[in-house]
Formats: sequence, structure tokens, C-alpha cells
Amino acid sequence: MTTQRYLIALGSNLRHARHGTPRAVLAAARLALVQAGLEIEIASPTLQSAPVGPSLRRYANAAVLVRTALEPQLLLGLLKTIEHRFGRRPGGMRWRARVLDLDVILWSGGEYASRNLIIPHPLFRDRDFVLIPAATIAPNWRDPRTGLSIRQLARRPRPHSLTGPLPRPRGHRVRRHAGPLAQSVEQLTFNQ
Repeated sequence: MTTQRYLIALGSNLRHARHGTPRAVLAAARLALVQAGLEIEIASPTLQSAPVGPSLRRYANAAVLVRTALEPQLLLGLLKTIEHRFGRRPGGMRWRARVLDLDVILWSGGEYASRNLIIPHPLFRDRDFVLIPAATIAPNWRDPRTGLSIRQLARRPRPHSLTGPLPRPRGHRVRRHAGPLAQSVEQLTFNQ
């Protein structure tokens, strides 16, 4: 079997009875990915972001770069199983609060489309909460649609870009980076 590489975005904005805060949910989700047989090459820091849509709760967001022999549709099935184990139920309102969201963003095979999966993820180019964590772990990975790297996409102005600094949880610092991502990175709260 051929090894595939995927960029997966992780998000949570609800507490879990066993795992705790959304940040802890993402840590448990990374462990669940490994236990399911995925090899995590690298994981981004966890950041906190404002909600999109009707949800009022802030999100914990991260990204992981994984290796697996699974084809895209089988990987999607595995991710949906993990989400279900964390309490996510299918259906309901789009962009509502959720315990765990796992999205396939990019795939080493390029583009892919089926009834329930499109790679690259159709909305990732406009989302700081995907691009900023992704740029920390895979800055040179190119979007097969635009030919731009994740670093380049993260530098571009976006319609839904963050506009102000986020509040910091106690005991955490904002990591300040020099360079082109500085403006966006300074607006996000990273787990140190």
C-alpha cells in the first residue's frame, strides 16, 4: 500500500465529560488519531479563535500532518468514527458548537471529490483558524487549486480574517513571531 499524507484540522468549543476543556479535547483527539493507526508527523500548537456562525463559544483549534495507507474516503470514515466517540452527532445546524470537529484539509494525492468529501477543503483558504496552525507545520505545502503555499495563503488578506487580539487564558502567553505571519499570529492565543 502507498503511504498517503494528509493535513487535518482539529477544532472544539465544548467541554467533554471525561477529557475536559476544548484544549484538552484536542489533546485527547490527537491521541485517538494515533490509537486509530495514523502516524502524526507533526502537530501545531493549539490556538484559541472566535466562533464562525451561530456558536457563541470560542474554539480551540490545531492542525496535524499525518501519514496513513488509508485512501481519502476511508480516512473520512475513521475521522467521523472518532468524532462520534467524542460525542458528536451527525445533522443539526451548520457551524454549531461541537465537542470535536476533524476536517481533511489537504491530501498528498492532490484533489479529491466525492458526495461527502472534497479535498482541498473548500473553505480552508479563508479561515485563519485553519491556515495559521497549518502554516506552523506545513508552510510549503501547496494548495493544488491555486498553486499557493499555505504560508502564502496565510499572508493574504481574507474576508473572515481575525481583526483584533484574542483574550489570553491565565498562564498563557501569545507567541510573537517576526516576519510575514506576525500580524495574524499575534492575534491568536497559543498553548505554550
